[in-house]
Amino acid sequence: MGRLTTHVLDLALGRPASGMAIELWSAGDTPQFLVRTVTNADGRVDAPLLEGAAMVPGLYELRFAARSYFRSVGTAIAEPFLDVIPIRFGISDASAHLHVPLLLSPYGYSTYRGS
Repeated sequence: MGRLTTHVLDLALGRPASGMAIELWSAGDTPQFLVRTVTNADGRVDAPLLEGAAMVPGLYELRFAARSYFRSVGTAIAEPFLDVIPIRFGISDASAHLHVPLLLSPYGYSTYRGS
């Protein structure tokens, strides 16, 4: 059974990004909202974003609420550089475990396909 998970690490603070809002959207011809969640104390989501029958091949987009997160942790920037960080990706194997982490700082980010 396949599943999609994520986590966020705040590289500037050197700790998990707790309390960050994340949305998952289908990213086909007509984008559709699927789920909204918030990272826990470990910077992870408490449950898979997609799992089982909901895990179907296609294009998806994770939207990470960076601006709100930076404001909530008191990052000393008058106007945060990053707002919502979209990560668009494809699922080709519905039985795979797909992990999409976000490594974040106030001025940049990176991601990769984790396991």
